[in-house]
Amino acid sequence: MKKITLLLLLLSVGLLVNAQEKKINPNYDEALAKKYGAEENGMKMYVLVILKTGTNTTATKVETDSAFAGHMANMGRLVKLNKLIVAGPLGKNDKTYRGIFILNTKSLDEAKEILATDPAVKAKLLDADIMNWYGSAALAEYLKAEDKIWKARN
Repeated sequence: MKKITLLLLLLSVGLLVNAQEKKINPNYDEALAKKYGAEENGMKMYVLVILKTGTNTTATKVETDSAFAGHMANMGRLVKLNKLIVAGPLGKNDKTYRGIFILNTKSLDEAKEILATDPAVKAKLLDADIMNWYGSAALAEYLKAEDKIWKARN
């Protein structure tokens, strides 16, 4: 009985050691990982912003058009500053959600400062829910391809 118990204990320890062994990526690029601020597992913290309809319901069409033109221009500026990693509108929904941003910061305070530069947010045409989000540090890589895959835009 002691031999069986000892054997089971040794097998359990062996399995535990194997289960905790880290898988090493043969394609790991240390310079690229550092460039994107990746943790050892290739991930990093961002801020996810869910844009929703704001409280301003009295803006004129001219004010709304101007604020949203500024919103689009501001997004382009944030991309150039490496602060905006992903942005896009959401489909119709019953929660008044309009779009998302993924901001290249883990600081909720910095995210609030970034959002304060948006004319549509300033005009209260958009409001935002913000939270930390953990995702691939390579997310910014998609921006390089994004500008090469569209043929025509309005």
